[in-house]
Amino acid sequence: MTLLAGCELCDTEGGEVLVEVGPVRIVLVDDAAYPGFCRVVWRDHQREMTDLTPSQRSACMQAVCKTEEVMRQVLAPHKINLASLGNVTPHVHWHVIPRYEDDAHFPSPVWGVAVRTTEPATLAERRALLPSLRLALQRAFADQ
Repeated sequence: MTLLAGCELCDTEGGEVLVEVGPVRIVLVDDAAYPGFCRVVWRDHQREMTDLTPSQRSACMQAVCKTEEVMRQVLAPHKINLASLGNVTPHVHWHVIPRYEDDAHFPSPVWGVAVRTTEPATLAERRALLPSLRLALQRAFADQ
């Protein structure tokens, strides 16, 4: 495995590891405003999706899609946002973000300016689903 010293996703897990399967790990991001926000991280240090072979790209995207599918089933968000930016952390990874019409940034990206505050009780309800999300993701990837 190739790791790059100083790369956040090589030096750290990038969140709470929920699943490690083959070339990827799925982590839960600690974001109070977005319970269920996950990252799919390519474990080997690569900067761009096109640095991966076609079969590796396919494996990565299959993990992203499976993560999205599980999140939709467990969290029932209004929308899922998928993002692969890497400007700050140039290591292949995908953000899989559950979005709700009442979230702080909707309909804009989560990295923009907040336009509202989500009710604390609503956020607590969403956080209460995290144990189910953990278990569902582990089950979904158990066959690989």
